Amino acid sequence: MVPPFKIASFHPETMKAWLYSSTSGGLEKNLNLNTSARAPPVPQRNEVLVRVLSAALNPVDYKLPEVGLPTRMFIGMPASPGMDFCGRVVATGPLAKHLKEGQLVYGCPTRPGPFGSLGEFLSITADQIAVVPDGVSVDHAAALPLAGQTAYQSLEGYVKAGDKVLINGGSGGCGLFTIQIAKQMGCHVTTTCSTRNMELCLRMGADDVIDYTAETDLVAKLRQQKRIFDCIVDYIGLPYSLYYQCHHILKEDGAFVQVGASTLMTFLGRIGWPSFLGGGQRKYTILLMKNNQSQLVQLGDWLADGKIQIQLDSVYELHDARKAFEKLRSSRARGKIVVHVSDSNDRSMESFGIGL
Repeated sequence: MVPPFKIASFHPETMKAWLYSSTSGGLEKNLNLNTSARAPPVPQRNEVLVRVLSAALNPVDYKLPEVGLPTRMFIGMPASPGMDFCGRVVATGPLAKHLKEGQLVYGCPTRPGPFGSLGEFLSITADQIAVVPDGVSVDHAAALPLAGQTAYQSLEGYVKAGDKVLINGGSGGCGLFTIQIAKQMGCHVTTTCSTRNMELCLRMGADDVIDYTAETDLVAKLRQQKRIFDCIVDYIGLPYSLYYQCHHILKEDGAFVQVGASTLMTFLGRIGWPSFLGGGQRKYTILLMKNNQSQLVQLGDWLADGKIQIQLDSVYELHDARKAFEKLRSSRARGKIVVHVSDSNDRSMESFGIGL
């Protein structure tokens, strides 16, 4: 819904932003809050300039910059981390005039760049954002884009109504979305998680939950129970043998979708070990999320209708962004971590208009 006020067009020259130029010792140890950082350029063509209200963190926000110097050069330095956001449209390029100044939007860029969501302003193309549905909060909208689309794409094209899905690691940000989306698609869902997260996964809709801390051999347990799945979505990469033994529990035409893993070697090993030498005997797919506006809109509609829920682990103010990254890196988060980027007075619709 377009707010009942008009925001005068303007373009900021500077902004508040957490910046890093190195990731030595960990990205969060190199973050510095700059109150006069360079703002994004004037939007061109189908670009949209957004004032960020809330940002949600994902492991890729620190993992990708920490890969090495070539990756950081590709991103551009200094840079603000963060991809997921919810904010208000400030200005648009000539091909994005269907979006109005003041509209509340959410989304994430295709890849990290110098202007991330832990900066007060960011620029993004119109096809990578959606208008926030009525009744959806700013924090919840910010938590949706990357993890929600990743979960959606780990299932779409691989499952249909009535299929049985195994989600390895269901209590993380993506896993909780995958449980809920699979249920929306009419699937029977089995997931693994730790003891403390079993109730959470059941509450989010899982039909069966397996405590991986109590199992020494997951595949053996599933074989004993004669479980056969149509699709396996793996967010953990452990146990390491899961893919190599999955032919015992995954249908011949089923897909093993790899989304996350603790090390790069998990991906390389599962790709490079041929089946005739003991490697995996089922279709192996590494998922790389791609922005899909129709999926982003669908996720927002499901959220507005109460068909999926956002599980927030914690919410931090901008000055505590380092602590937010520390919590993210701990792998102890139960759901999404959100950072309030704007000041509290700027987060209301009226104050936003006055502030500009």
